[in-house]
Amino acid sequence: MSTAYLDGGNAHPRLVPDVSSRYDGLGVGFAPYLQPPGPEVIRWTVGEPGFDTPRKIIDSAIKGLDDGNTKYTRGAGSMDLCQAVADYLLDKHQIETTAENVVITPGAKQALLYSFMITTMPGDEAILLAPSWASYEPMLELIGAVPVHVPVRKDNFHPDLDAIKSAITNKTRMILLNSPNNPTGAVFTPDEITEIVKIAVEHDLWIVSDEIYARLNWTDYSHVSPAICPGGKERTLIVNGWSKSWAMTGMRLGFLTGPENAMKAAIKSQANSASHVPTFMMEAAKVALSCDDDVERFNSEYLKRRELMRNGLSEIPGLRVGELEGAFYAFVDITGTGMTDIEFADGALKAGVQLIPASLITGGDGFVRVSYAADEEVIIEGLRRLRKWLL
Repeated sequence: MSTAYLDGGNAHPRLVPDVSSRYDGLGVGFAPYLQPPGPEVIRWTVGEPGFDTPRKIIDSAIKGLDDGNTKYTRGAGSMDLCQAVADYLLDKHQIETTAENVVITPGAKQALLYSFMITTMPGDEAILLAPSWASYEPMLELIGAVPVHVPVRKDNFHPDLDAIKSAITNKTRMILLNSPNNPTGAVFTPDEITEIVKIAVEHDLWIVSDEIYARLNWTDYSHVSPAICPGGKERTLIVNGWSKSWAMTGMRLGFLTGPENAMKAAIKSQANSASHVPTFMMEAAKVALSCDDDVERFNSEYLKRRELMRNGLSEIPGLRVGELEGAFYAFVDITGTGMTDIEFADGALKAGVQLIPASLITGGDGFVRVSYAADEEVIIEGLRRLRKWLL
């Protein structure tokens, strides 16, 4: 189909082609509330570490450029880097994989897109635990898959296992997990992950496990990947990356690992889209995996900011804050204020604080998401402004 336009004063219409219908109605998630405000506004919106990238990583990237690492290389990433990722996963999360089954991607978001393409075909259903990160649904819709939103428990945002079972149909092909979770901050228990793997085994489903926040777990139980549960390894694609734990968001580095057949497909996906990540960044990514002291330092600061944000919000009438188990988000129930989450977010912005109304995603009505990755001073000033507005 084409659209007709009048060509200047010419009475004959000029036809131009229409954009593919795959974009009709495709959402953009939180984007309307992620636009940078003026410098006078406190920003609690972006899921970005409030730290500088460790100097060793920067120096390694510069050295890569100085050494002339600006040419094409192995599409899945250098073998040294892929082996370093495999070693890291075994050391930190008890996940067994090989360098040959690791693909280094242009950000974890690209790894997610590959994993969705690998596990679904147009018309297939993928289960999302709602509320879920804003990009999952449109990414699935972009490739023709059907997102099926299964509400989590409202008391703690953990999975409702019975609801997951009830949502499975003969079209279901994949379950998407994200723990620690964006936007809720929930960290699923080892038993919950194990039970979800059992469901996937029973119904022969793929699991895509978004583990980008795996190192940001504030509970007294460990992060558990479905890949290490009985029956999980052969059906789990693990998505992770460097953005959150190493403060490398703008460097766009992620990785994907999973069963051999899935990784062969991932390599084909990369070869026919991005080719590979910047060559000079590969050694820098390897260096980052050894920067444990920096990760621990960042995490120590996040814990301080978490307490500051939780205590400050809890003191404001009408707001209810949960446990904040992981990642660096507070998912705040604002229904006690008598406002919708959109009204609350718009009012907060007028008060000088930018945050995200969660009704922009399925299952988020009545909540707002705030990030406590911001500097302490930014958190303190934002809390002061909210109190002044609401009290």
